[in-house]
Amino acid sequence: MEHGDLDAMIDRAAHVSPIDELLMRRLKKRRLGLRDEIARIERTLTPDEPA
Repeated sequence: MEHGDLDAMIDRAAHVSPIDELLMRRLKKRRLGLRDEIARIERTLTPDEPA
């Protein structure tokens, strides 16, 4: 949910003039961190070999 919220914030911020580059970088970095965390959690929940 937080990842989707960040996507929406980034989209809204991209349409504001002038664009706050620092804010955009921070939002994108946070979104990337969340995506990495989601992938890590999914890997721990998914078995490596079929049962």
